[in-house]
Amino acid sequence: MRTGEQLVEALLAEASPTLAPVLERAVTGRVPTVQEAESLLAARGRDLLALVAVADHVRRVQVGDAVSYVVNRNINFTNVCVMSCKFCAFSRTRRSSEGYYLDTAEIIRRAREAQDLGATELCIQAGLPPDPPNNLYIDLIVALKAAVPNLHLHALSPEEIKYGAGLRGLPVAEFLAEAKAAGLGSVPGTSAEILDDSVRKRLAGSRISTDEWIEVITSAHRVGLPTTATIMYGHVDTPGDWARHLELLRRLQLESGGFTEFVPLSFVHSEAPLHVKRMLPGVRPGPSGDDAIRMIAVSRLVLGDSFRNIQTSWVKEGIRLSQWLLACGANDLGGTLINESISLAAGAGHGQLQSPADLRRVIRDAGRLPVQRNTRYEPVRTFSADGDDDPCEALDGVDDPDARFGSYHQLTKRAARGRA
Repeated sequence: MRTGEQLVEALLAEASPTLAPVLERAVTGRVPTVQEAESLLAARGRDLLALVAVADHVRRVQVGDAVSYVVNRNINFTNVCVMSCKFCAFSRTRRSSEGYYLDTAEIIRRAREAQDLGATELCIQAGLPPDPPNNLYIDLIVALKAAVPNLHLHALSPEEIKYGAGLRGLPVAEFLAEAKAAGLGSVPGTSAEILDDSVRKRLAGSRISTDEWIEVITSAHRVGLPTTATIMYGHVDTPGDWARHLELLRRLQLESGGFTEFVPLSFVHSEAPLHVKRMLPGVRPGPSGDDAIRMIAVSRLVLGDSFRNIQTSWVKEGIRLSQWLLACGANDLGGTLINESISLAAGAGHGQLQSPADLRRVIRDAGRLPVQRNTRYEPVRTFSADGDDDPCEALDGVDDPDARFGSYHQLTKRAARGRA
C-alpha cells in the first residue's frame, strides 16, 4: 500500500507541467502566489486530484489528524433589516408581514436552554433593525452575560459592529472595547463576501466596504477580540477574486494573528433575490462541488501556515460533502448550530442541527479523531477513535429540531399571524 507521501508523488507526476511545480513547492511549505492560487482554483481532472492530495498532506503536517467541532447555538434574533443586499433571502423590511424580532427574554431563554444542552458558545447575528435603541447591542451583551456568564459570546458581524458604533456615535475601536468590557468574547468574520469593492458594489452598493471590514476586524484584534474570517463565493465572482481575497486574509493574519479560522461559505442561490430575480447578468447558482473542493484545498495551501484551522460549513455543503472536504484540507466541522436561519432562508436544505454524536460519527468515518473544542480552538474533550467513550448528551436525543427549538419559517409565520 502506498504511503501518503508516495501517493502525493504519484499524483504530482501525473499533473500538468503548469501546476505540478506549484504543488511541489507547496509540499515543502511555500505559499502559492496570487497568480498560482488563481490557477489552482481552476484545477480539473488529474490536477484537481493532485491538489487535493497535496492539501491533505499539508493539513496533516500543519495540524495533524484531529477534526474539531464546537457545541453552540445560533440566535438570529431579527430578520428585519435596513439593508437590501441582493444576495440575502433572510432579511425583511419593517412593513413585511414576515418580519420577526425576538425580545431579550426570549433570547435569554434560548441561551439558557443551549447551556443546559451542553453548549459552550452562543453565535448571535441578525438583521440591522430600523430605529433601534442606541445601546441595543451593548445592552444585549450585558443581559446575556448576566444570565449565562459561562457561555462564550461569539457575536456581531462587522456590519452590525459598524451599525452599532454609528448608533452610539463612537469610533469602531471604542465600540469594540466597550463590547468586550460588557462580555463580548469574539467576532464572526462574516459580511466579507468578496473583499473587492467592485464585486461588493454589484452585490450590495450600501454594504460595508472592504476598508471598513478591515477596520472592524483589525480593531477587534487590537482590543483583544479574536475573529473568524469568511468568503461567500459562487455568484458574480471569479477564481481571481477568490485568490486575492485569500491573500488579503493571509496578510492581515500575519500582521495581527487574530483570526481563529477560515470558513468558506458557498452562495446559496435557491431563494436569493440575486438569482431568483435575475438582478445581475452572469449570476451563477452557487459554486459547484469541485469549486468547494478547490476552495478548501487552496485555502489550506495559502492560509494554513498562518490560520491553521480551515472549516467546512455543513449547513452550506451538507454533511456528506463536508465529510469529503476533510480529505481536501479541512480540519473543522463547525458547530452544532441548533438554530440556523440565514442559510435556510436562502434555500439550503441541510437542516439546522447536527448533534455532537453525529459530528463525531462523521469524523470517525473519515478516519480522523474527534475533538470537541471551544470558540478559541482550545480542546474541551478529545474522544477515542472507536467511540466507546461517547457520553449520552442531551443534544444527541433531539429527534425533531424544528419541533423542539423552532425554525426560521415558524418564526416568520408567527410574525405574519401576529399582524393578521
